[in-house]
Parts: sequence; C-alpha cells; structure tokens
Amino acid sequence: MTDPRPSRKFKRILLKLSGESLMGDQTYGISDARLRQYAEEIVAVAKGGVEVAIVIGGGNIYRGIQAAANGIDRVQGDHMGMLATMINSLALQSALEVAGQKTRLLSAIKMEQIAEPFIRRRAVRHLEKGRIVIFGAGTGNPYFTTDTAASLRAIEIEADVILKGTRVDGIYTADPEKDPKATKYDRITFTEVYEKGLNVMDLTAFTLCNENKLPIIVFDMNKPGNLGKLVSGEPLGTLVEF
Repeated sequence: MTDPRPSRKFKRILLKLSGESLMGDQTYGISDARLRQYAEEIVAVAKGGVEVAIVIGGGNIYRGIQAAANGIDRVQGDHMGMLATMINSLALQSALEVAGQKTRLLSAIKMEQIAEPFIRRRAVRHLEKGRIVIFGAGTGNPYFTTDTAASLRAIEIEADVILKGTRVDGIYTADPEKDPKATKYDRITFTEVYEKGLNVMDLTAFTLCNENKLPIIVFDMNKPGNLGKLVSGEPLGTLVEF
C-alpha cells in the first residue's frame, strides 16, 4: 500500500529524545551503546546539511514528578529533574563530538562553567554555522516538562518540525505494547488527537505546537537509519498536522 503522505525534506529540526531512551536495556542511567548509536545517527544527519537542535529529558536519572511521592517539594524536585537533563545533555554532547561533530550546549539555568546561557539569536547562529545545538535544563521553570521545552525552543528557532524519537514507530489507537489490536496512524490532525485523547505530548507542549502551526512526527528512534530516512523525505512514523 502506498503511503498517502507527501515526501518532505527538512532544513532545521528539533529532535526530542526521552531520558529513558538512553537507558537501552538497562533499568537506570546511560547505555554507552545506545548513546553511541544516537550520536552516529544524529551526526550523519548534520553532515548531510540538516540543522539539528536537540532536547533530551532526564527520566533515566530523576523526574521532578517523583518529588511528591518521595516527600520532596515539587519545585525542588523539578529543579533536580532539570539537572538530570543537563547530565544527559553533557553525555550526548561528548558522544556527538567523539563522532566528529561540533556542538554547543545551551542551558536555561546559568551554568557558565559547563554550558552557554540560552539566547535565541545565539542558538540560531550556532545552527547556521553547522553546529548541533543541545538545549538543557528544560525551560528553566518548574511545572513544565521537557516536551514543553522542546515545543518552545522549536518555535523560537523556527524549526521546520519536531521529531519525537520514541521506542515505538508512531501513534496508535492504543498502547501497542499492551493492546495487540492497536492500529497505527500514518497521519493525524491536532484536532483528532484532542478528540481521541491520544497521548502524543503533554497538553501544554501539544497546544504550543498547534497554535504555532508546528508539525510533529513521532517515530522509532531506536531503529538504525530511521532518523536519516525521515529527514531525507521518507514518510516514517506518524505525522501530526493541521
């Protein structure tokens, strides 16, 4: 069956990765093999001329939402989660540079010794010079997820699309890991996602994309070659459009 979606090529992307994706087959922390795989794929895309920005979560280390369950103040817990994203961002930055690509890490919280402060014009200039830009520490504010940070940064840098790399190959009618009868959407509108109550991103992040006409593609980042195919125009995953 022919895929009904048009072929698209992207000049500037925002790649959103979950912290849990870095665990690989582990139950905690960072898998060296997974980190290396991601770095090689991202560098190949950047060397192909695509401007790449990245936001990565911190759930493999700590989630702010864990705070209440552990008796920690939510705001304090969210700040801990932001620091977890910086650990992952530093690891990814190192892996990308080992793979041969220049990078810049920009933090929403001032950490002058290890990262530049986030300045929109500076971020765009880095991208224009061919550097991979990693945005760390979320939005710098509690109560906001890294999904929201990804949406906000993508809008600020005028990215063509958000590519949300997950461990499944798109959006389904139900959780495909729990429901064998779940079917995959090749494309779906923002309105349909709202109406069906599908879990693509948190509502704040999703609404930001909708209001700013920023498409989202959910795809399987763990399958080697998928990222390169996607940015070159192959219609993989699920496209959320208008």
